Amino acid sequence: MNKYILSIKLILILCLSLQAQTSDIQIKVITEAENEPLMGATVYFEALEKGAVTNFDGIAEFTEIPDGEHQIVISFLGFETLETTIQIPSNIELVFKLKEGGNELDAVVLQSTRSTRTVRKIPTRIEFIGAEELGEKAIMNPTNISMVLRESTGIQMQQTSLSSGSTNIRIQGLDGRYTQLLRDGFPLYGGFSSGLSILQIPPLDLQQFEIIKGSSSTLYGGGAIAGLVNMVSKTPDFEPALDIMLTQTQALGSTANVFYSKRNEKFGVSLYGSGHYQKAYDPEDDGFSNLPKTTSISFNPKLFYYPSDKTTLWFGLNGTYDDRIGGDITKIESGADGIHQYTEENNSKRLSSQLVYQTQLDSISSLEFKNSISFFDRNLTVPDFNFDGKQTNTFTEITYNTASEKTDWIVGANLYTSNFDENDNAPLQRDQKDVTFGAFANNIYDLSDNWILETGLRADYNTDFGFFPLPRISLLYKNNSGFSSRIGGGLGYKIPDIFTEEAEYINFENVLAIDKSTVDAERSYGVNFDLNYQTRLSDEIGFSINQLFYVTAINDGLLLNSTDNGLFQFENAPDEIFSKGAETNIKFTYKDFRWFLNYALIDTKLNYLPGNPQKPLTAKHNAGSVLMYESEKWRIGYETYYTGKQFLSNGTETTDFVTMGLLVMRNFKLGSVFVNFENFTDRRQSRFSPLVLPPHENPVFPEIYAPTDGFIFSVGLIIKPFGNEDDD
Repeated sequence: MNKYILSIKLILILCLSLQAQTSDIQIKVITEAENEPLMGATVYFEALEKGAVTNFDGIAEFTEIPDGEHQIVISFLGFETLETTIQIPSNIELVFKLKEGGNELDAVVLQSTRSTRTVRKIPTRIEFIGAEELGEKAIMNPTNISMVLRESTGIQMQQTSLSSGSTNIRIQGLDGRYTQLLRDGFPLYGGFSSGLSILQIPPLDLQQFEIIKGSSSTLYGGGAIAGLVNMVSKTPDFEPALDIMLTQTQALGSTANVFYSKRNEKFGVSLYGSGHYQKAYDPEDDGFSNLPKTTSISFNPKLFYYPSDKTTLWFGLNGTYDDRIGGDITKIESGADGIHQYTEENNSKRLSSQLVYQTQLDSISSLEFKNSISFFDRNLTVPDFNFDGKQTNTFTEITYNTASEKTDWIVGANLYTSNFDENDNAPLQRDQKDVTFGAFANNIYDLSDNWILETGLRADYNTDFGFFPLPRISLLYKNNSGFSSRIGGGLGYKIPDIFTEEAEYINFENVLAIDKSTVDAERSYGVNFDLNYQTRLSDEIGFSINQLFYVTAINDGLLLNSTDNGLFQFENAPDEIFSKGAETNIKFTYKDFRWFLNYALIDTKLNYLPGNPQKPLTAKHNAGSVLMYESEKWRIGYETYYTGKQFLSNGTETTDFVTMGLLVMRNFKLGSVFVNFENFTDRRQSRFSPLVLPPHENPVFPEIYAPTDGFIFSVGLIIKPFGNEDDD
């Protein structure tokens, strides 16, 4: 018996001894060409089923790794996957180099390029906003994507209505209708949605943003004159994900977002839902709302099917109900009473579908088919006027992609239809139907190790406005010292419709329909040139700078002019809209700190007016600074943005101003808590000039050139039942 007891004790001691033989380790991942740290690379221990993602210094940290020999897999977006064996404990630093694998079809790439290459080997200039930064902006504004776009260099979010909060995106000083919004490569919203588009896209189920500035019509058709923004959705993984975000502001805004995803060998699913309620908010007590009373609900379920490793089929639905009413606070809360008469109410409903089939035909070629149908119903009501209509859009596309050692080809064809139907009781019928057929081809060719050429040609035919040939060309130079440069240009066009910023400003009242017999499509040309350099100033300090110069000109610009009988009609401008400028982006990294500096010069001239004046509501000088600290437990960000002087439509010069923001977030195993101080110096337009002019019962709303809501304080909670990704 004593022998058995002794044996059991020895076995227990041995087990405890073996359990104690573990190590905490760090694995560093760098690029083979430049020896630069790779942030976001995945390091995975296969036998332990344990993984981690590298931080800003390219380091993945692990705790309690059993001593001995381990097989690890290291992978990163667009680089060749590395499988190797390591010994724990190790007497040497664990540093591994990844080699670019730009022509591998299974590499994850930016969707907006339609190419299988990595960003570094594509001549088109692309700005990338990843999941980490998207998460920060979602905390600052969980209701829509305006915060993500507003704080990007050279992008302005122009509010067009105080009462509804309608907001348009302007890239490099050009109106919102010249920017194409995409989601997973599908044309998104626009047209009748107008300034409500940005307000109805919540950010929590988005994985990344891809922004191309300058004409992108060759790949994506009409409307991408100023550029495009492609929002890429999260997709399900084998590990389940569940994110619940709850946010409350001092301005009485409440938001709840829920996202869930999971897949197995054959099927996957992602489910997203969002709800937002905002009480009418009047920070300066002038009797009119600066934030409208809003009730908004969104849902987005998707079903994925994987019949093989080479094929994916998925189907999704997007639904939104949005009801917002702003204006006279007394009327909103108690109804019309005496002089309390004015409100603006927008009630909108949206339902859209997406269908995508992707298959890899062989080792170098793939095929993709996609289709979407979008239905939008909007009712806009102001005193004595109602604008009510429905718009149905369809999009169908097929593309073939092939890649060899030195060249990539993309060829495709698509069909886009748009049908706006105004309520039959309206005195002015502004119905409009458009059908556009398109075919395109794009080639990227490695001239050498340092020079890469991209050429493309699209041919679009619109049944009313005719034929549009759209060539483009871009050239990339890169070397192994961290320097690269791109130059490119192309043509663009935009089919005219009544949904412009000028028409929206007057709520489309007394606006005549587009006369297709007298109005021509808008056409453009543009050129971009940029210089990029990145290096390590020391082992701990990283530095990068990007300098962009651009020129865009629009001919036959669509203008809204008054007639002798009090109506408004659309005409083509007799001369061009000419926008030129520069953007500077600088980034420093030091351990857990990041510092971003940016400056934008936007010089947009209206050459069709006497004296070629600066475009109204466009600041010529803009600058920003963002300082971030991020560790496993904390995320702290401090932002400062300068907006220069602008001109109103009547020639009046506005004041410049500075806004500041502070975000503090604490991460835990199963979630995070955060507080956000947005515009905490309370810069708002009412401090410089009135937002509302009398008479009270029929107010006049001046143009908006500064924030209207002022300081917004929010607190929130993020719940992750399956744990934060950074936690092992």
